[in-house]
Amino acid sequence: MNWLHWALASAVFAALTAIFAKVGLEGINSDIATMIRAIIIALLLAAFVRYSGQWVNPLTFSARNWTFLVLSALATGASWVCYFRALQLGEASKVAPIDKLSVILVAIFAVTFLGERPALKDWAGISLVGAGVLLLAIKR
Repeated sequence: MNWLHWALASAVFAALTAIFAKVGLEGINSDIATMIRAIIIALLLAAFVRYSGQWVNPLTFSARNWTFLVLSALATGASWVCYFRALQLGEASKVAPIDKLSVILVAIFAVTFLGERPALKDWAGISLVGAGVLLLAIKR
């Protein structure tokens, strides 16, 4: 599978995450739910890496690898805590699209920090995502 297949699969699983989480959060604290989710994910990924034969000693990673993996983990954790709290308080059909403001932020950060240069058609699509989020955010 190429990157597009993986990205589409990610979108499907992200959509299912919102639906399953919204139902699973009923009557429980969102932070505890996030912790349980993280534990399950860690166990699942450990099994996946082990059984797919991809295990390498993480102590061989560079300091740069570790720094950015730790920063990514912290950002992911903060994102999950915020996302689950938002799902607990709001409608999944409104929370998930607003969460996708990350599409715009990723593009801006990629240009700023990674030197990427999206094409004009890419910026048009990114702008449409932004317009959709704004449309959803406007009070009726």
